[in-house]
Amino acid sequence: MSFTLVLILIGALLLLVIGINVLQQQKERAEAERRIEFARQRAIIDETEAVLSNTGMMPCSTNIVLVLYRRVQDALQAATAISNTQQQSDYQRRLADINNQITTLQSGQPQSPPIENFRLPDNDKQILALVQTLKKLKAILRAEHNKGKVDPSIFAQEENRIDSLQLRINVDSMLSRARAASFMKQYGSSKQMVTKALSTLHAIKAQTPNDPFIGRKVDEAKQLLDEIMGAQKQSEPSAPRPKNEEDDIDMLFQPKKKW
Repeated sequence: MSFTLVLILIGALLLLVIGINVLQQQKERAEAERRIEFARQRAIIDETEAVLSNTGMMPCSTNIVLVLYRRVQDALQAATAISNTQQQSDYQRRLADINNQITTLQSGQPQSPPIENFRLPDNDKQILALVQTLKKLKAILRAEHNKGKVDPSIFAQEENRIDSLQLRINVDSMLSRARAASFMKQYGSSKQMVTKALSTLHAIKAQTPNDPFIGRKVDEAKQLLDEIMGAQKQSEPSAPRPKNEEDDIDMLFQPKKKW
């Protein structure tokens, strides 16, 4: 009888140990999943806030800023729900701030600054940051639209604005590099960049023939190409004179012989 009782106790202890191990593994798995999800939400917040910090470099509409704010809002809500006690207060404060910013934007008149007056930054580092920001902004807009969080009409309007800005940056950058190459007397590279800019402009002009930017930049590129061709022609060495002509001139100016 005592032996049977011992076996029962041993079996119960084994089941208890197994149960504790299973619960511990489930707890560790849940904690690992929580950390992964928290890191994902934090990456979304950091990426979106980085894009927001660079929106001052370009004409952004109220609609696109609201898309970015709401993306941060969703990520903060998710991060707050799964954060630990130490992190929770900070995320709650940030969530309150973003809620106030969204309310302020929604209460005001929607704005959509014209992109016609946009000018490319002079600093190469700023141009690179602008190009990267537009690329991320376009990806974010598409992702939020695919989730059903952006109205289709707003999505189409904002994507067209981003495409137009990317076109302006691409063309202006090529023309700027072409001028710099021409100044350094690198006429081959300069002509290549202007030709590439003209090809890009003509391709876009076929789709949007009434865009004044396209027509203006086509004229600017053609004028620049003429200037490069003229500068290249002036820099070329003059053709050597024929040998007979050189002999006649040498004889004309050589010292006279005394007989």
